[in-house]
Amino acid sequence: LMPARHGAEGNHTFPSPDVPCLVTELKRLGYEVAAMGKVAHGRPRDQWAFDVVQPASGYQTLRRNVRQFLRQRDSDKPLCLFVGISNPHVPWPLPAKTPSNDVSLPPTFIDTPTTRTHRAAYCDEIKQLDQWLGELRELATERLGSNLIFAYSSDHGGQWPYGKWTLYDYGVRVPLVVSWPGVVAKGSVSHAMVSWIDLLPTLIELTSDAAPMNVDGQSFADVLRGKSDSHRDRVFLTHTGDQAMNVYPCRAVRTSEWKLIHNLRPDLAFTSHSDLLRKPGAGAYWTEWVEAAEVDQRARDAVDRYYRRPEWELYRISDDPWETRNLAAAPEHADVLAELRASLQNWCESQGDQPRLLAAPRPLNDRKTWAPEYWRDRAERP
Repeated sequence: LMPARHGAEGNHTFPSPDVPCLVTELKRLGYEVAAMGKVAHGRPRDQWAFDVVQPASGYQTLRRNVRQFLRQRDSDKPLCLFVGISNPHVPWPLPAKTPSNDVSLPPTFIDTPTTRTHRAAYCDEIKQLDQWLGELRELATERLGSNLIFAYSSDHGGQWPYGKWTLYDYGVRVPLVVSWPGVVAKGSVSHAMVSWIDLLPTLIELTSDAAPMNVDGQSFADVLRGKSDSHRDRVFLTHTGDQAMNVYPCRAVRTSEWKLIHNLRPDLAFTSHSDLLRKPGAGAYWTEWVEAAEVDQRARDAVDRYYRRPEWELYRISDDPWETRNLAAAPEHADVLAELRASLQNWCESQGDQPRLLAAPRPLNDRKTWAPEYWRDRAERP
């Protein structure tokens, strides 16, 4: 289900008690369901539905717990094991092992020394994650055999400007890697659009002959089996935020060619952990971005674009993957804009989606944020 239907709209909030979830459905089908690491994040222990829970998330502790669990387990039940790996996640460990000059920066970034050192540390954690996933898959195969569905995904993009806490592709387009010997072709790549809400019906279909559930998700089992190279023609996206640093609500619809973002409060400044959490290994680079904006027009445009979101953003992501050219006002794309606006509005109405603010966003001229009005006001003061 999407957030408006399951009730967990804000960060670190939980679905309504009557909402079906993957854990309870798998248990109903006879599975033992275990969770290791950052799973059921922040939920009281008495509300967990898992058969086994070990929430420690440090790499070494997590690796030890997973190994011990798999080697000591003697149940005859089929197993679904969730392993929540917290990294890559701020604060990224400094100093980085990867040389800062070896990293590449997205075109939406401002190239500063701290941006590069933080990017290098971020890459270090991705390398560590890749190694750990290989170890985990090898261990799972050793203990559970070859009839094993091994899947990896991420809940959002990296905590960077235009990434996490936003509806740009850098924040919502995440990896999905699935291995299943004899079913998923080794080395195959699919460009089918799927959504996280599709995971539940997909896993239910793959592991049982249970009837389809009344959920928003759609099974993409045929994509995994190689029977189809397409799934959804569009995906709907929402962001509500938390109650502190990122409270800017927005909605979006994405097709294979276009993305339309609706920023619900264009009169207010967009903020997130990326600009407000200015700590080493997190957003310390943002101070350099603001300083660069005082003397460099490109940097000024980048910072202004970050804080100031127009009501509508339309991107042809097929040839503008970093979403840098807003075409919402282009007359030649008026038909595309109208169709996607209607599609998004109809979907929001069907969901009963009523966007709300969980806390007060900052006004555009707030002195705690960067905005052209602030710099003009400062220049005009005697």
